[in-house]
Amino acid sequence: MNQAALGIVFAVPIEADAFARRAAGVAEFEAEGLVFREGHVAGRGVAWCVAGVGREAAARATRRLILGHRPRLVVSAGFAGGLDHDLVRGSLIHAAQVTLPDRSTQLCLAHAAPANGRDLTLVTTDHIAMTPAEKADLRAASGADAVDMETFAVAEVAAAKGLPCGSLRVISDDAGQTLPTEVAMLARPQSAMRRLGAALGAIGRRPRAAADFWRLWEHAVVDGRTLATGLIDLCGSLPESRSVTP
Repeated sequence: MNQAALGIVFAVPIEADAFARRAAGVAEFEAEGLVFREGHVAGRGVAWCVAGVGREAAARATRRLILGHRPRLVVSAGFAGGLDHDLVRGSLIHAAQVTLPDRSTQLCLAHAAPANGRDLTLVTTDHIAMTPAEKADLRAASGADAVDMETFAVAEVAAAKGLPCGSLRVISDDAGQTLPTEVAMLARPQSAMRRLGAALGAIGRRPRAAADFWRLWEHAVVDGRTLATGLIDLCGSLPESRSVTP
């Protein structure tokens, strides 16, 4: 593959797994401690990586993805928290713009598809909005409909390279949902082994956390499939490239 039609940046493996299973002719490359994959989806060349959580990790992975695979479109893909009560858990959203919590900077996003008759705005933060009160405060401050921790960074790097950037997100928790207290701890940048140790420690301190983690995992598996379907549809909508052989 000389040039990927689409470059995708995921944060965590569960967001990427269902999509990766649908790709054909997958090859793996490692650079700067990250694993990048190339394959074909819907007849288009696609490159993707699992960057890790947060803006710094997302920006680093995006720069490397663009350098190594030269995508014509970059997409930040994964899960998001709902801030607008009209966005139900499990729904797929294409945001039209992404902002920061203080609205100091806003970036336009490509391939936006209006939901509920209007464009949607994402806000990228450095922490998870855990409670309905936190989500309401964030919505009031930012004017956003949903929140994630990576899209602004991906879009900022893409814009600096002169590339369009889109964001495809599944609402993993709605505006009225309170997340288990341990979720914030598990979302911190850390190795898989450290994250497992943190989860086991949380269960030791609060045995009911095991049931909470299992429910979140079940939802994440379903949400990953929804995300994969949306990404495959996006791939199919892109122009074909003569450098790609399905």
